[in-house]
Amino acid sequence: MVRRIFWLSVGLGAGATAVIMASRWLDKQKRKLSPASLGHQAAGAVSGLAGTLADAARQYREAAAEKEAEIRAQLDDQG
Repeated sequence: MVRRIFWLSVGLGAGATAVIMASRWLDKQKRKLSPASLGHQAAGAVSGLAGTLADAARQYREAAAEKEAEIRAQLDDQG
């Protein structure tokens, strides 16, 4: 009888723990997929993309200026 009560209490404890963990996981998923959270994630992605594009444009301008200087130096040497 004592063994049955013991195993019943172990089972109830494990079940309660599983329910609590599942409930917390579901709450976390709901928060992650809420409109405010999705908007925040999208804004972060757009901001990151804007930074990447700005960096690419800066690198392009620097490379173009270097190439222009190189071509001007070659033309000055020829003329």
